[in-house]
Amino acid sequence: MTDLDRSFMLRALALARLGLGSASPNPSVGCVVVKRGGIIGEAFHTYAERDHAEVRAIRQAGKQVRGATVYVTLEPCSHHGRTPPCADLLIESGVRRVVLSAIDPNPQVCGRGIERMHASGIRVEIGLMHEVSERMIEPFACHIRTGRPLVVAKVGMSLDGRIAALDDRNHWISSPEARSFGQSLRHELDAIMVGIGTILYDDPQLTYRGREPKARPLLRVILDSMLRTPPDARLFRPDSPGPVMIFCSPGAPRARRQRLERAGAEIIAVPCTRGRLDLKRTLRILGRRQVLGLLVEGGSRVHWSFVSARLVDKFYFDIAPLVLGGGRSVPSVGGEGYGTVQRAPRYRILRHFPAGTDMILETYPSYSRSILSPWRPGEDAPSPSRYRPDTSRKK
Repeated sequence: MTDLDRSFMLRALALARLGLGSASPNPSVGCVVVKRGGIIGEAFHTYAERDHAEVRAIRQAGKQVRGATVYVTLEPCSHHGRTPPCADLLIESGVRRVVLSAIDPNPQVCGRGIERMHASGIRVEIGLMHEVSERMIEPFACHIRTGRPLVVAKVGMSLDGRIAALDDRNHWISSPEARSFGQSLRHELDAIMVGIGTILYDDPQLTYRGREPKARPLLRVILDSMLRTPPDARLFRPDSPGPVMIFCSPGAPRARRQRLERAGAEIIAVPCTRGRLDLKRTLRILGRRQVLGLLVEGGSRVHWSFVSARLVDKFYFDIAPLVLGGGRSVPSVGGEGYGTVQRAPRYRILRHFPAGTDMILETYPSYSRSILSPWRPGEDAPSPSRYRPDTSRKK
């Protein structure tokens, strides 16, 4: 790969980034068509426009596309879905070379598009800046392989791991920059979840308030076994957009259910075990609703429920430079705890970066299902070497 290849892939990745917030439930993809060192077509995918990035970029290139090089952030599809296969379009268009960043994790594709293009005589090169493109399709990859959303937990806490002082509900622990990062997660993911304790304690709206456009309204999910959510909560205000879904116990009072449904909530009963809602069932339901990524923002007991059930795929710890101390302040992860160090799951820090005065740690538990997990050996993805083109064949 040359420096010129990298520059064109950087452009394709920048285009793909523009699709975040508008491509779901499809992956965000960017495509650039190049001929004689110049861009003749480029596009990114949005779900509302149906056509994939490759289709729009090739259409823009027009008749010049024959003999061109195509840079695309994700393997072109090889199956019929909402649109015909993009791999077939590239073959029919007469492109000479395709440089792709990441292999499609969709089992219906996963190398088949590459094989089809290679068999037609197109030179296919794989893996350029794949770490960046895989980050953008992380929720899609988890959902397409497991049927459940990628679970991203986030907590803002003090240096000593506390999220709130008992008698002080009105002050942020996190810096403005860290809160802005939280909004970026709400922009990229499809749903946000909190427990009933957070609703009663903070009365949050749970809305997306960032500047970047978000085509799909953020689904607001509440875990509330006995339906104690107040019907006049700020969640239901007219200026608080996005659907509200509340998961409850089958034994929740019927009258409360009716009041919340009149307020605008969708109520779904799931089984309980030892007083806890079945989180695996909850995630399966969200997966069937095409929720690719779920942001879990707490509170303390909800974080413990997900951690102890080994359902967190990625955990962001936003650490503010202060110490709350005391036995009555609220821990970032509450619940029963593991009791011994040996029983506690291990996490690896993939990235850390400042956010104003705070430091954010991006961590992955050992059981994470994410394609980015530093624990995974990568055996689930096809090896790029498997699809290395035969350079001896005539083009």
